[in-house]
Amino acid sequence: MNRHLEVAICIACLLVSAAFYGQKYSTRSGNLKFEASVPAFEEIAGDNKTASAVLEASKGDFAVLALMKGFRFKVALMEEHFNENYVESDKYPKATFKGKVEGFDAAKLSANAQSFTITGDLTLHGKTKKITDVAKISKSGDNIIITGAFTVKPADFDISIPSVVSKKVSDKVEISYNFSLAK
Repeated sequence: MNRHLEVAICIACLLVSAAFYGQKYSTRSGNLKFEASVPAFEEIAGDNKTASAVLEASKGDFAVLALMKGFRFKVALMEEHFNENYVESDKYPKATFKGKVEGFDAAKLSANAQSFTITGDLTLHGKTKKITDVAKISKSGDNIIITGAFTVKPADFDISIPSVVSKKVSDKVEISYNFSLAK
């Protein structure tokens, strides 16, 4: 084979692989928070700073994985009840989201956050539900920042709240997220 042709093929392969593989942004230190507090009662909130997320920038595909035992609470007993009685972390160790950022174009991102609709499937406690949220997406240096919040109902995921504490736990849980994704 002609030496120039070999070099051209190698360069073409490198450019094609860079175009495909250079579009993936990810993190293993994403932040997820949930709030299920009711006024006049003790705060019920968890924080997970070890969520993994991947954005395939060329397609707008977005996925998140959070280990349930990664949520931390102000009160250790609340964390224990969360894992053992509510989300049953040993049986359902993770929550996942697989979806798409509609109309995503990484080339048009700037430091000023833009609104994008994200639609996908949230799987929690063995149940899957379609979620749609408007997220704020911006660029900071080489990182893509994705933030937002949405509400879910524990009942939609077969998470039962015992009647003894039902007045102390909201039937709507606010989930917020913040991901700084790098190449």
